[in-house]
Amino acid sequence: MPAVHHKLLLEDALQDSPQTRSLLSVFEEDAGMLTDYTNQLLQSMQRVFGAQSEMGLATEQLSRQLLEYEKKNFALGRGDEEVINTLQKFAKTVGELNSLHSELANQMADSMVFPLIQFREKDLTEISTLKEIFGIATDEHEAAMVKYSRLPKKKENEKLKADLVKEVAYTRRKQHQASLQYYCALNALQYRKRVAMLEPMLGYTQAQISFFKKGIELVSKKMDNFLTSVSKMTQSIQAQLDTEAEGMRMAQRELLSVEDNVYMPDKDTEPVNRTLIQKAGYLNIRNKTGLVTTAWDRLYFFTQGGNLMCQPRGAVAGGMVLDLDNSSVMAVDCEDRRYCFQITSPSGKTSMILQAESKKEYEEWVRDIYNIKIVLISVTPITSFEKRQEGSPNPDRAKPGGIHGASSSTQKTESAPEPEDLIAPGTPIQFDIMLPASEFQDQNRAGGRRTNPFGETDDDCSIESDDSLLQQVFAVRFQGSMAVRCGNNQEVIYEAMRQVLAARAIHNIFRTTESHLMVTSSSLRLIDPQTQVTRISFQLGEVCQFAAHQENGRLMGFVVEGRDWSDGNEEGEPSFSAFIFESNTEGEKICYTITLAKDIAEAKKDPEALAELMKNMPLTNDGKFLLLEPEMGDTTNGAGHEDLESEA
Repeated sequence: MPAVHHKLLLEDALQDSPQTRSLLSVFEEDAGMLTDYTNQLLQSMQRVFGAQSEMGLATEQLSRQLLEYEKKNFALGRGDEEVINTLQKFAKTVGELNSLHSELANQMADSMVFPLIQFREKDLTEISTLKEIFGIATDEHEAAMVKYSRLPKKKENEKLKADLVKEVAYTRRKQHQASLQYYCALNALQYRKRVAMLEPMLGYTQAQISFFKKGIELVSKKMDNFLTSVSKMTQSIQAQLDTEAEGMRMAQRELLSVEDNVYMPDKDTEPVNRTLIQKAGYLNIRNKTGLVTTAWDRLYFFTQGGNLMCQPRGAVAGGMVLDLDNSSVMAVDCEDRRYCFQITSPSGKTSMILQAESKKEYEEWVRDIYNIKIVLISVTPITSFEKRQEGSPNPDRAKPGGIHGASSSTQKTESAPEPEDLIAPGTPIQFDIMLPASEFQDQNRAGGRRTNPFGETDDDCSIESDDSLLQQVFAVRFQGSMAVRCGNNQEVIYEAMRQVLAARAIHNIFRTTESHLMVTSSSLRLIDPQTQVTRISFQLGEVCQFAAHQENGRLMGFVVEGRDWSDGNEEGEPSFSAFIFESNTEGEKICYTITLAKDIAEAKKDPEALAELMKNMPLTNDGKFLLLEPEMGDTTNGAGHEDLESEA
């Protein structure tokens, strides 16, 4: 027998959380679709009933018409007695059939059309009425909460406060009762709709079988067994409905038997929990509506992953409002309201004022945010700016390069920039580099002539490859890329690393694709190891900054400079993007290779300087640069000494 798997929990009616409202919207959508389908089904059944009624009228008219043949007294009607007797017998048979058709039409009206009309007029109309009552009760409760939230803190009027508390309790109890009735009706509808769909067809089929039995007795036992099973199924569902309805009635009585202080704000009897690291509930948030005007909105807030989240009613999921890492929280006096506190970002540029419903909620929210700060401080990696400033960079790590020279890029600035100065807040992060399928097909059809997403063909790359004195390939995994605000500061790479890795952790994105990063004396290319398709390519002159992570040596990144012509400027405005990778080897080796590539590219302009550079560098047998010495374990998976040498 079919069972109902989804239902609204009556225990969640009082809290009225966005999750409950979201589930309620699913039930309401189901009820709306059921109403439309019921109307269409009723029209079809009424058409069948109309046709059957017309059939009875037609057979009755036919029976009368057959009897009229004798009354016509045809001039040449002698000898028609046999025909008249035959027609009278036909008339009698048709009359009997007429009675059967009329009985069938009456049975259809009683067992097919009427139950569906009753379901529509009773159950579906009840759902619509309860929905309106629930909406009115919700609006009244919201209005009462607005009045209560405006209670003054300094000039407190006990009579006014008592009246508003009673009003809030009354509206909240009224909303609770309306929601319980509404939830019970929606839960019961899941059973009733099944009965409503099966019962009319059961009545229709039974009426047809009765008609056929009385006519020619050709109904099989198999059909009788089927109808018996359908009848038993309907009775079983009805029994389940009775049991569920009784359980909901008992739960409703139990939930409504609580004390009145449950509905009253600021009447908490439980002590304040000072060990919370997760908190959820409704808060009033202060929003500016003009230069000097403000408005307060009641929204649902919760903490998750070190962030303050907000979820409007009807939304499927919440969105981040503020990062609580290193944020400050304190009590404030705002517009003579009670239980207000302010959360401020570390830079002081972002702050918000919130108001709790009660003193207990206020203290728990403040303590929860403070506890989250303590937890974040204990688990924050040493890649943050504050901790990097406490010690000097590790001299054994690879020095980041740039167009201003390696020596100038390694100098420590007097004051580290703020994260907002390096990367705009809310900048989207790309976690993978996808090659369009059309380009991949074009590359296969071109017989090895590949086109990367930036419009560069393999012809260009082959020319560069012929002139290149350096080609070194590293196995890397792309972590992410994002737009940055500058390209002359190594701190922007460290901040991009922190944000990319934090975003992957928050969104549970742990899957990465291995690629080959080819460093030549003219470009950087990211190649798919399976298809040898160039995913993305940059000219070496576009790489304005690169660095390896100071603590995690396998992380490295570089900043690429481009041009933005969106403003209509012919020369274009400079734009910068940071690309973060994780390598199988030390990131300092990749940075060293890029530094060497830049040196070679610069030495190409002077043949004597190039000769001097080649003289000081170890070479392979074919005259190319030998970059890295063989290491233990690098020969696994078929990788030998050739992988450590540059390839022309």
